[in-house]
Amino acid sequence: MSERLQDRVAVITGAGSGIGLASARRMAAEGAKVVCADIDERAGRSAAEEVGGLFVRADVSVEAEVAALYEAAVAAYGSVDIAFNNAGISPPEDDSILTTGLEAWRRVQEVNLTSVYLCCKYAITQMRRQGKGSVINTASFVAVMGAATSQISYTASKGGVLAMSRELGVQFAREGIRVNALCPGPVNTPLLRELFAKDPERAARRLVHIPLGRFAEPEEIAAAVAFLASDDSSFMTASQFLVDGGISGAYVTPQ
Repeated sequence: MSERLQDRVAVITGAGSGIGLASARRMAAEGAKVVCADIDERAGRSAAEEVGGLFVRADVSVEAEVAALYEAAVAAYGSVDIAFNNAGISPPEDDSILTTGLEAWRRVQEVNLTSVYLCCKYAITQMRRQGKGSVINTASFVAVMGAATSQISYTASKGGVLAMSRELGVQFAREGIRVNALCPGPVNTPLLRELFAKDPERAARRLVHIPLGRFAEPEEIAAAVAFLASDDSSFMTASQFLVDGGISGAYVTPQ
């Protein structure tokens, strides 16, 4: 494993499982000091212990807790070089616009979009002091495509993450701060498994549209995160980085 991230400080939200956990492992393996943030204290603490990092419990939809997260990172390690804003939810009550209630809509927006806004605000504030940094925001392939089997608030939130990342990437480019949106396809995570276990037909309908014929593994997405965090992507900002198994490029998939 290369050490592209040697001695850099990475703050990862949603680090307790799925893409966040795989990314914590990958960044630590590449030399980063990792701050693992999660609302699940048990999972987040376990992740931090595994990678030799710092755990901070944070509800990333709450501004005071986000501010405290970045203060803790700087206090412990002296900087914030990488911010991977990854925390998100996809609850079953978020469905068609015809059935999704306002409470469910707002909760998804708070966790998936407002949290990214808050994390970007506090991460970029610190990075401006340093004159450099890489911000990676987890959007989704659904931000660039439409689906008849909708999760309306999730889709809208990820579209917002994509647009916000693009704007921030442009705004802060000349200050040495890069901001990119990671757009994964469906990933074999606990969140996806739980969602599709309740509706196998929905899983089958989605799988057929993936040219590679399978869901991504978290480690495959983590490799993309490490690339965006490193100097290997030094000329990338305000970009949508699709890692979707070919979904967004497909018209008809192989049989």
